Amino acid sequence: MTEATRAVNKGPQKRNGSALRVRVPKTAELVAASLRRVIIRGELEPGDALPPESALMEQFGISRPTLREAIRVLESEALISVRRGVHGGARVNAPDPMVAARYLGLILEYRETTLGEMFQLVASIEPPCVRQLASRHTPSGIGRLHEALATEEEAKDDPAALAEAKAAFHATLVELNGNRAMLALHETLQCIFYQAKSPHIATGGKTGTRRDHEEHVKLVKLIQAGEADEAEAHWRRHISRMEKELNASGANTRLELLD
Repeated sequence: MTEATRAVNKGPQKRNGSALRVRVPKTAELVAASLRRVIIRGELEPGDALPPESALMEQFGISRPTLREAIRVLESEALISVRRGVHGGARVNAPDPMVAARYLGLILEYRETTLGEMFQLVASIEPPCVRQLASRHTPSGIGRLHEALATEEEAKDDPAALAEAKAAFHATLVELNGNRAMLALHETLQCIFYQAKSPHIATGGKTGTRRDHEEHVKLVKLIQAGEADEAEAHWRRHISRMEKELNASGANTRLELLD
C-alpha cells in the first residue's frame, strides 16, 4: 500500500443505516495534501526546494504525471513556485493572505458588499489593538511604530507609496497586538481593499494626507505614554473621520474586484 492511498483506506460512514456516498480523492490530491502538511508544519521552509521528482515518485509510489498534477495543485495555492528549465524546480512559499483574499473577495462581491461595510469591519479590529498596545507596549514595538511613521514621511510625495505606508502602519498596530488569528483576518481584508477597483481606495483617500500622518504620530505618543483610554478614543475618532471621508467619496458603492 502506498503512502498516498493509506489516508483513504477506510470504509464509508453510515447514517440511519444507509451508506453515505464518499468521494474518493484522486491520488494527486492525496499527494498534494501530504506535501501541503509538510510545508505548513515548517518541515520545508520558504525558499527550500522540493525533493527531486524521482525521490517524490519513489516516496509516494506514483507516476510522473500524477506527481506533476499534485505540484500544479500546490502551485495554484501559491504554496510553491515552479521555475522551468535546466536550473528550474519547485520551491516553497509561505502561505499568502492574498490567496485567501481572492476567494473571500469573490464571496463579498457576490453578496453585493459595499466598501463602507468592508471599512467598518477592518476598522472594528484596530481600536482594541491600540488599547492593548498602550497597556503593555515594549521598546521594540514602539521602535516598529516609529519606523512605520518614518516610512510614511519618506513617501509623502508619492501617493501610491504613501497609501501603502499608511496601510502598513495600520497592519503594524494589529501585528504588535500579538493575536495571530486577528492578524491573519486583518491581512486578508487589507488585501481585498488593495484589490478593490476604486480610485479612493487605491490612492489611500482623497484628502487629509498630512492629517492622517499627524494623527498617526499622536497615536504613537499616546501608546508610548501608556494612555490606553485616550489612545483608543483617539483612534476611534481617527477611524470615524476616515469613514466619513470614505462615505463622501463613494463608500456605499459595491465592492468591485473582477475585471
